[in-house]
Amino acid sequence: MLELINISKEYQSPLEGQSVCVLKDITLKVSAGQSVAIVGPSGSGKSTLLNIIGALDKPTCGRVLFDDADLVQMDDRQLAKIRNEQIGFIFQLHHLLPQCTVLENVLIPTLAGKKNSASRRVFEQRAFSLIERVGLKDWLYHRPGELSAGQRQRAAVVRALIKNPRLLLADEPTGSLDKKSSETIADLLSELNKSEKVTLIVVTHSSRLADRAGEVLELDNSTLTTRKNR
Repeated sequence: MLELINISKEYQSPLEGQSVCVLKDITLKVSAGQSVAIVGPSGSGKSTLLNIIGALDKPTCGRVLFDDADLVQMDDRQLAKIRNEQIGFIFQLHHLLPQCTVLENVLIPTLAGKKNSASRRVFEQRAFSLIERVGLKDWLYHRPGELSAGQRQRAAVVRALIKNPRLLLADEPTGSLDKKSSETIADLLSELNKSEKVTLIVVTHSSRLADRAGEVLELDNSTLTTRKNR
């Protein structure tokens, strides 16, 4: 489903003629339905790697194959279509719109493009189902400011899943949560990976969340290695 081939990423250094290497010759294969956790010290390039996988950034060199199509060679319109239809994103901060209800926030990704009334009803029914599934049924019409941090993150998870993506990318999804909320999100992502059959790649410092993944990779010194495979 997903393959990274010799991915490298460099940024221009403030020092003239010099550059900073963040990723070096990263190679990775991820099968459909697999769960992968990427761990490593702060500043090691984990988020950069996730952004490249999610077509939010491009590598300095290398190939990113998504169903054998190279994302690196695609234009902005093609990448936007893939991000909207094939990939779900969960970030450390929920990025919910404060003026919108939980239901409205969840449905925001469905607003792109023309939709008939039948399509809208399908998305609304999926939203109701997922919201109930994550325990937010009684909070449908509440705004983010009326929710706890854990509830806001659960709403963000549902928003990422609303269009039934094939790939779910999570960047430190429990990083700003307390222990109990972190455990709830870790359990939820693990369960959704199995029940929704969505491929999951998560960047995390949480050993509890990483331990739920089928494969754990460590990014350090610009290179990616397998830490644990079970």
